[in-house]
Amino acid sequence: MNHEIISANPASFSATAHGRVNLIGEHTDYNGGWVLPTAIPQSTRVVITPRSDRRVCLRAQPDPDSGQERSVDYTLGEERKEKDWADYIRGATVLLAERGFKFRGFTATITSSVPEGSGLSSSAALEMSFLHAMRTAFQLRFDDLEKARFGQAIENDFVGARIGIMDQMACSFASAGEALFLDTRDLNYERVALPPTFEMIVINSGLAHQNSGGDYNQRRAECEEACTRLEIHSLRDLGTDGLARIDALPEPFRKRARHVFTENARVHKAVAAIRAADPHALGRLFYESHQSMRDDYAVSISEIDILVDLCREERKIFGARLTGGGFGGSIVAICEPGEAAALGKRVSERYARATNIQPTLLVPEPSYE
Repeated sequence: MNHEIISANPASFSATAHGRVNLIGEHTDYNGGWVLPTAIPQSTRVVITPRSDRRVCLRAQPDPDSGQERSVDYTLGEERKEKDWADYIRGATVLLAERGFKFRGFTATITSSVPEGSGLSSSAALEMSFLHAMRTAFQLRFDDLEKARFGQAIENDFVGARIGIMDQMACSFASAGEALFLDTRDLNYERVALPPTFEMIVINSGLAHQNSGGDYNQRRAECEEACTRLEIHSLRDLGTDGLARIDALPEPFRKRARHVFTENARVHKAVAAIRAADPHALGRLFYESHQSMRDDYAVSISEIDILVDLCREERKIFGARLTGGGFGGSIVAICEPGEAAALGKRVSERYARATNIQPTLLVPEPSYE
């Protein structure tokens, strides 16, 4: 959840938003379905210092690949899409101005431990922490639900990623130790406590994904075409005869629709498994979800499949799957209590040997003592 902090400097205002890992329910949010994210320890912090003019000065930590300092300046009202990290801020100031909010220029300092391109909502964490800090700095009147909607609009309309609203809702409302069972159609949600019968592992594959890329948007377009052919508003509207209707579709629409339909069912089954504290049932759903994302939705890649297969070989891991939009990013797994750190380290080391790519164990956070 976001935590607003007034800094020691009375002219500066800060806010923090955590990243998220989606336990299950992938590519269902923009199809009006259900999702089940939870918060991760990694977070993004934005500190805003208002200015007296209309200049915006963005200062971020060095680029993780090049090591170069990241500094962007622009004037409010003159924002242009540049296809870089600062587009999420440019898009936010455009949106706020279009919605009639009044604010001046500012300096924003951004630090983050959410890996970019990891499928763990680095962009949403930036949007939510920035909007939260702006709300406080300039006394803007919008609530957390509006803030989540604003973040989705920034990505859809300015950045060019046709995402759903799961990431922004998770970065605003999800907490550690519980899953956010979210209906993305009406945005009602329940908090489901995670039981002590399993621990979570999150490993970043080291291969970044990009939601604004063509493949992600193509999947959404294919779902929309499936809806047109089925004469429904969204794939969520399919009834008990959904699979029979889907099977009549030509490819690739049949596979895309089948993934969404079966994934929605898996979310509900996963909630039941968590409430029953049954990690074996939940683990089976993880593997089924990954297979569906790999074969029907075609968003996995060979390196991600290797990570999941390595988890399969560990008897103390109940299940693993690709999490996030796909085409790279991270996996999430669940395992026996007390084993996550050792298992995550072992799977990461075996993956590095198999691929010559260095992964990052994010959950549980490694101990350097």
